[in-house]
Amino acid sequence: MLLYRTIAGPVLSVDDQLYQLDYEWETLVNDSSLAQLLQQLASSGHPDPTLANAIAPALPPLGDRQEIWASGVTYFRSRTARMEESESAGGGDFYDRVYAAERPEIFFKATPHRTVGPGDAMRLRSDSKWMVPEPELVLVVTREGNIVGYTVGNDLSCRDLEGENPLYLPQAKTFDRCAAVGPGVFVPGEPISPESKVHVLIRRAGGIAFEGETTLNQMKRRHEELVEFLFRENAHPYGVLLMTGTGIVPPDDFTLEPDDVVDITIDGIGTLSNPMQ
Repeated sequence: MLLYRTIAGPVLSVDDQLYQLDYEWETLVNDSSLAQLLQQLASSGHPDPTLANAIAPALPPLGDRQEIWASGVTYFRSRTARMEESESAGGGDFYDRVYAAERPEIFFKATPHRTVGPGDAMRLRSDSKWMVPEPELVLVVTREGNIVGYTVGNDLSCRDLEGENPLYLPQAKTFDRCAAVGPGVFVPGEPISPESKVHVLIRRAGGIAFEGETTLNQMKRRHEELVEFLFRENAHPYGVLLMTGTGIVPPDDFTLEPDDVVDITIDGIGTLSNPMQ
């Protein structure tokens, strides 16, 4: 099942049938029995094929009072890249220590007004010369800390700012249109398969500037572990989205350019596509 947030309200897709749901978004995604609820709503509802226009493209699956947080250094490839970019600043071993530590790296990423949805432009910082997309599985988590769904995320990052000094992480990660999520929320009723593929394609001037792929089983941290640390001494009364880190990092000589288009696809969820501006 896929759940989309649209101007007209939540739309549910089950076996290629679309259903309009009479629910407020944050109420719906904070139901810990979301999969069962959606099945009941589909079985008692009436499909409406005209809703296809509402989900192409949909709004970002993020409520007006929700936040996006993120996890870092959860894949070995990310750990290596962070060590390389920060070595000259004397912080190279920080990331190796975080990768092996009990406590994961968790940081604030974006508010709704800093977030875009499918097809919307993301922003390249004018004071950064080395920016990359970070393709990530995103957990949809209720206010009680239960994972009820999954979506696709782009944790746009400034590698030069973070590499200059790890204390610049907030500037490297959080700015206008720094996050993209969508196209919808995958609600499988059970944990997503660790064999699921994460694929990124960066299109530039009619060609391919970069392409990469990984699988979720390459992640060192468990999803439940990340959520548990996110909720330590930190309430999320409207639910929260948690980016889980990236295992795909372009080569060091690569940086995003205006008009690049980043396509991120995760099995079962779909493709999140965003131009760079």
